[in-house]
Amino acid sequence: MVRKSRRTQPKAPPAPVPVIVIDDDEESPDQLFNLYANKATKTIEPAGIERLCADLGIAHTDVRILMLAWKMSAARMGYFTRTEWGNGFNALRAGTLQNLSWALTKLQTDIKKEGFKQVFLELYSFAFKYCLTEDMQKTVETESVCELLDMVLGSKFPAQVGKLVEYLKCQTDYKAINKDQWEAFYRFCNEISFPDMKNYDENSGYYPLILDGFVDWMKEAKN
Repeated sequence: MVRKSRRTQPKAPPAPVPVIVIDDDEESPDQLFNLYANKATKTIEPAGIERLCADLGIAHTDVRILMLAWKMSAARMGYFTRTEWGNGFNALRAGTLQNLSWALTKLQTDIKKEGFKQVFLELYSFAFKYCLTEDMQKTVETESVCELLDMVLGSKFPAQVGKLVEYLKCQTDYKAINKDQWEAFYRFCNEISFPDMKNYDENSGYYPLILDGFVDWMKEAKN
């Protein structure tokens, strides 16, 4: 009996390894950091942040630059370290300046949605902390708080923030705002019917005195 020889089947060629092509015009996060950083201090300083904002096509007062600082967990207002810069790009899953622009714009849209309430609160809390520029500082000047309220809360509660900022600018009792007052501003905007404020109870002690003053001011203006 003659045994038939088995013919070995040729092996399939290995799948080609995908090649990722990076456009020479697209800088990496590390290259971007070098572009904006002060060469001497190896830190992105206010001048560098202004250049970044110009390249992103946004003003330095745009909430998206605050969101970037938040995602970086930036420790010092107006300054980004290389580590913080990398953290921000990773958190936003961005690899280029264009990716960063898209990610920040998407976050700006998403954070206004009801399902992102806790995320918004984290940003709101960070915003006040980020403005504490001195050691042991506990308050932020009222003028700066007005700008911050407009930046962070203005698009979410335009009517409430508009009147609250107007009151803060004309009142003379509070030259600076503390963290409890800052957090109460959000609760007020989120919980109190406006502009009638029928569910605001001055005797509850739930809100700080500065908001009692605001409610009285609103009622006087209405009458």
